[in-house]
Amino acid sequence: MPQFSSRVEAVSISGIREVFEAAGEDAINLGIGQPDFPTPDHVRDAATAAIESGTVDGYTSNKGLQSLREAIADKHERDNGFTVDPGNVIATAGGSEALHLALEAHVDSGQEVIIPDPGFVSYEALTHLADGTPKPIGLRDDLTMDPDAVEAAITEDTAAFIVCSPANPTGAVQSEADMRAFARIADEHDVLCLSDEVYERIVFDGDHHSPMAFTERDNVVVVNACSKAYSMTGWRLGWVAASHERTERMLRVHQYVQACASAPAQYAAQAALTGPQNVVGRMVSAFEERRDVLLDGLDDIGLDTPTPHGAFYAMPTVPDGWIDAVLARDVIVVPGEAFGDRGNGHARISYATGVERIKDALERMDDATAAAR
Repeated sequence: MPQFSSRVEAVSISGIREVFEAAGEDAINLGIGQPDFPTPDHVRDAATAAIESGTVDGYTSNKGLQSLREAIADKHERDNGFTVDPGNVIATAGGSEALHLALEAHVDSGQEVIIPDPGFVSYEALTHLADGTPKPIGLRDDLTMDPDAVEAAITEDTAAFIVCSPANPTGAVQSEADMRAFARIADEHDVLCLSDEVYERIVFDGDHHSPMAFTERDNVVVVNACSKAYSMTGWRLGWVAASHERTERMLRVHQYVQACASAPAQYAAQAALTGPQNVVGRMVSAFEERRDVLLDGLDDIGLDTPTPHGAFYAMPTVPDGWIDAVLARDVIVVPGEAFGDRGNGHARISYATGVERIKDALERMDDATAAAR
């Protein structure tokens, strides 16, 4: 019998990937968080030019291209109101590796990481892989994370808490007051606030705020990526931004598991961040239209759904048997329990697909709802 580490045995295959892999060719896939828009032409062209010139044939710096890290630093100062030295940015293989680096560098064996429940599937799994202990906390009725609940959950064993806004799987957007509170909590308790900002550009109502703009003791690590804002999920290019002390520890992990992010993807990301931004606005407008169509349809069906103010997910409350009935009609959604125990009785629906497909899916959901009831 093979022997496996307890860390690996503590995690399972993501519920998102399970439904993604199981989807048939004719199914309407509302389960995957992937924009259906093409990567912008100028981004593709930048990668193609770099490949054809031969500049991507070797490793880059472990941290990534200096020019890319400067573009990331400029983006944070322009969009997020905080200053980070380009030397304190690491280009990573997507936001997933960025989360992994942050947890590996900051969590000791048995230490607690406070995570939202429901929350992104990677938070619990990556905490286990860092030999930490996930500590899920419930959300408010509007599916935002409550700073008071976070502070109440902190113990002497707490290493970090994770904030995601706009949130996967809920689409909730934290207020500026919340983000200020998260920064204060991290500073006063001297724990890490790990801020997952991968969906920051996809906001319909209100504004995105980063706790990094409010920390006074550099107790925040920002994780971000080009995946969602620029429809670059397959390019696998993300980053971490933090203080020098924290970045150097994360680099110790990154240099052994990755060496450097893909060079062509780095040139593409630089073009995305420094090039025309109207492509982002057009995608966000399309996502907002799709959200409204989906919410109206779910309301007509009779499913209670908190309004998502960002990202491209909705998380309605669904009756017993509903998800199986929907899947039987070739509509792929993700069971809420894939995102934590408090997700039970809910489904995550991605509206990162066209309006007509959403309308078709809603008709099938209506049939499934009647069958489930």
